[in-house]
Amino acid sequence: MIFFFLFCFFGAVHSASEVHRLHYIYTAFSKPASQPGMYQFTAMGILDDRPIDIYNSKGQEKIPLQEWMKDNNGKDYWEKGTHSRRSKEQWFNVNVNILIERMRQNKSDLHTLQWMHGCEATKRADGTMKFLKGFDQYGYDGKDFLSFDNKDAVWVATEAQAEPTKKKWDNVGILSQYTKGYLETDCVDWLQKFTGYQEKQDKEHGYSLKPKVYVFGKKSTKSDHRTLVCLATGFYPKDVEVTILRNDVELKENDGVVSSGVRPNGDRPGKWLSETFQLRKTLEIMASDPAKYSCKVQHRSLPEPIHEIWDGKCCNCSPGSTGGIIAGVLVGLAVLVGVGAVVLYKLFKRRQAIPLEGISVGSGPLENQPLAGEEPTSTPNGSLGSNDSGLPENQPLAGEAGGQ
Repeated sequence: MIFFFLFCFFGAVHSASEVHRLHYIYTAFSKPASQPGMYQFTAMGILDDRPIDIYNSKGQEKIPLQEWMKDNNGKDYWEKGTHSRRSKEQWFNVNVNILIERMRQNKSDLHTLQWMHGCEATKRADGTMKFLKGFDQYGYDGKDFLSFDNKDAVWVATEAQAEPTKKKWDNVGILSQYTKGYLETDCVDWLQKFTGYQEKQDKEHGYSLKPKVYVFGKKSTKSDHRTLVCLATGFYPKDVEVTILRNDVELKENDGVVSSGVRPNGDRPGKWLSETFQLRKTLEIMASDPAKYSCKVQHRSLPEPIHEIWDGKCCNCSPGSTGGIIAGVLVGLAVLVGVGAVVLYKLFKRRQAIPLEGISVGSGPLENQPLAGEEPTSTPNGSLGSNDSGLPENQPLAGEAGGQ
């Protein structure tokens, strides 16, 4: 029954959009973590919800987490990445202590400073990427602290203690220009390159898994309505097209179709092809609607689309209804791990949560770029200093090096 409720009430979050995402997260603790598998500093890169590289304060080496990252980036790339992350580890260690002083906190307590940045883009027919949005934000002790407004190229303080940093960084015009340029151009270039590496290896090794498709009804918030659900799950790679049809006519978002977007299932532990994906589309319909509803799924693993017709049954729509419950349990078993992974991931992105098992996320492709962007080989015009922080010489996140 637990599986059933997880399945039936896990709602859609945002509209469908075939996008790719590259982002990085750094996490620094104010003192060594006491739990096994957690480190005082950790950084990881993530492509489309899949970790691609990692660094921690114990190993102090940036290493690949995907075969295609290892095969397509040479020794120089990883050496520069290691140097950059060691530099950032020092930067974070200094600044987490400055923030503790600024907020008049007890140094014996454990405090956390995090940074997440990256970009999202759509893939054009010719294989190039079109920028959608960029994000660059800092969190402190699990709360939003400072973020970059990519549209207006200004920093936004969400805590009063972040105001001194906002003012300093806004006064460095080249820093905002550089951050905006990285998010809109450099990040997208690396996103295109990395997805290209991954897709090439997938094709060469035949990595492709067919989706399983389920169509069912569930109880709506309106007593005279039902929620029709079309779920495709267990497929790889992530690009998929799912369509709800009414009397064989395709329905769109303006017809009321809502999509969860493509999400990771978090399954297949221990295998190189470490996880599959799922996508769910829903539609509110009248309980008395006599139309024929169906679901069509297209994926590169399929010689032809899967077309499943809804049998009109509804899970949990009336007392004593067992058929829907059984179906819900079976499908819930298939997606339970994915639901949990997605919920935790959403919470992490929203609240900058501390990662588990030493996995925080961070650092990017342009080696040695300042902290406000990500690892370029040199700072623009040499005007941001040489401390690899992306800020005026020796400027820490919380203000001047001595703290305020």
